[in-house]
Amino acid sequence: MLSRYFVYILRCADNSLYTGTSPDPAERLQIHNSGKGAKYTRSRLPVKLVYSEKCEDKGSALSREAEIKGMNRREKLELISQAQKSSPQRHKEH
Repeated sequence: MLSRYFVYILRCADNSLYTGTSPDPAERLQIHNSGKGAKYTRSRLPVKLVYSEKCEDKGSALSREAEIKGMNRREKLELISQAQKSSPQRHKEH
């Protein structure tokens, strides 16, 4: 049985980008914004969800997260832009 897992990108208040994984990106966004998320985001609140990508399972999400973290900022912004163009509802900022 395949589980639902996502890789996501947040835009922080300082305009930096944070990449993570979660079975529920919207819930994880709330955790980040409550100050209980990753140490990186705690000092950069509020954060906005700007990208999410469904993966087959947690392992696939972690692999994709590593791939995205290996991208430079320009490549990440292009990924976000292309996703928003192809599916504006799914990848809009929350």
